[in-house]
Amino acid sequence: MTQQDTIFERFLAPIFRNFLIDREALLRYQQSKNWEQECDRFRQPAVAYPDYYQSQNFHGIKGGYLTVGAAVTYDPITHYVLPPNEEWVRQGLIDRVCCRPHRILDLGCGTGSTTLLLKQAFPQADVIGLDLSPYMLVVADDRTQQAGLKITYQQGNAEHTGFPDTSFDLVTASLLFHETPPIVSCAILQECFRLLKPGGEVLILDGNQETLRQTEWLMQIFEEPYIQAFARGSVDDWMHRAGFQEVRTDTHWWIHQVTRGVKPLPYQKVTFGAEAATREAAQAHEENGVWAAGS
Repeated sequence: MTQQDTIFERFLAPIFRNFLIDREALLRYQQSKNWEQECDRFRQPAVAYPDYYQSQNFHGIKGGYLTVGAAVTYDPITHYVLPPNEEWVRQGLIDRVCCRPHRILDLGCGTGSTTLLLKQAFPQADVIGLDLSPYMLVVADDRTQQAGLKITYQQGNAEHTGFPDTSFDLVTASLLFHETPPIVSCAILQECFRLLKPGGEVLILDGNQETLRQTEWLMQIFEEPYIQAFARGSVDDWMHRAGFQEVRTDTHWWIHQVTRGVKPLPYQKVTFGAEAATREAAQAHEENGVWAAGS
């Protein structure tokens, strides 16, 4: 279980509840639908919730993301806790995409904040948002319909998505890795490698690991059970271990980072011109057992 005396619970939560969040609007939205019935549109019977996911509180919410409360309050709270501006932070991932993707998978999509930006940036692409919480997917789908966009949302585990090999050009994850144990983050990157076509890209947006290590107080603010382990690690190293090349992490607004990697193209040995002809002739001589002087 997580601590109940965090800075967030003692000081910030009352501010959010009493001043920053329109509680009446959230209550109206929460009461506007049958959540269990809505969630049934996304629930997949074969999906099992990992222990690290269902046994912890996140952001001071008992039951974590498997609750209506988490889904309803996530957006208004995140709006204030991603300085300097939530959309600017998420846009940092979009700006670092180098390919022109036809199929995009957004892992741990939550309420669809980054997923929507991806669809807006690449309107011709097929975009899929994957998340374990059906409650978060209900909110994501509502937001997508309000925006007049077409995005497919699916319940699933980012460690083993069930999608075919080499079926995406771009795979992304925003603010996911600090909420998973490092061993799970590494497994997710291995799954990203499997899912990407050769030459495809993976981009990971999250807290800046170096900054978090130097400013421990940042890790004490919110109930984040895995953030200290995340801060001690290196997304760069995890990507290299998964097989990615051209790995680079850019600091983004000081307390965030975006890490990009590329799945390498298959190696093909190529010979050119006179060099190729010489090698072919030598090979023919060797195969025929003929080695003439000057050959």
